[in-house]
Amino acid sequence: MRPARISRKITQPHSWDDLPKHKWVRDAIQMRLDEWCPKLFGYHMLKLGGLSCEITSCNCNIQHQINLDIKNPVHNVIADAYDLPFLEKSIDVVLMAHQLDYCLDPHRLLREVDRVMIDDGYLILTGFNPISLSGLNSLMPWRRRTMPWCGRMFTPHRVKDWLSVLNYQVVHMDSYGLVPVKKQRAIWTWLENGIGNWSAPFCSQYFIVARKRTYPLKPIKPHWKLKRRLAPVRLNCRVKS
Repeated sequence: MRPARISRKITQPHSWDDLPKHKWVRDAIQMRLDEWCPKLFGYHMLKLGGLSCEITSCNCNIQHQINLDIKNPVHNVIADAYDLPFLEKSIDVVLMAHQLDYCLDPHRLLREVDRVMIDDGYLILTGFNPISLSGLNSLMPWRRRTMPWCGRMFTPHRVKDWLSVLNYQVVHMDSYGLVPVKKQRAIWTWLENGIGNWSAPFCSQYFIVARKRTYPLKPIKPHWKLKRRLAPVRLNCRVKS
């Protein structure tokens, strides 16, 4: 298994125009996010990265939405993803579209996101699956330095393991895009739905919704205590004659 942390430089996309076949990839994420937006509640929503900033969430119940990126013109906050300028437990929902695929240290990024996430907050992740046709294309030498194959791909089960270490419960996971083509997308989607769940490990993309769970380290004991009932003590008295 490849280490999660690396030192080499990775070209990170800051817009969907930087990715080939970006339209159907973005539309697939948008369709799944639209289904979850009515279920999200809170005060603050963070869209981390340029790809997340360009995904619309107008039908979301959260009014205050923060777009954080360095180069994307849609942003309203410029900051480093490893050092978010927010207080602890201040964000209700975080959207990370393909951020782990172009991250040098995904563990550090997830810990920083966990720091600003409130208890029972939602974390939405998308990414490419290496065990797919898109993952096989990354093995070609002439494609290793081009988008999207220049990044890193982690299996959804590995991402779920990272989330479980941080006490996140995966409430929904969807794998899609068995054949990553742009033309005749409706036919391939119909065929993918007809095949069933066995094709999920080989789909090119995944959509994960996780919820932060906080459990106390020690059981909380009640302040009240039951009073012990004292049994009468029998006294043996001897009468002297």
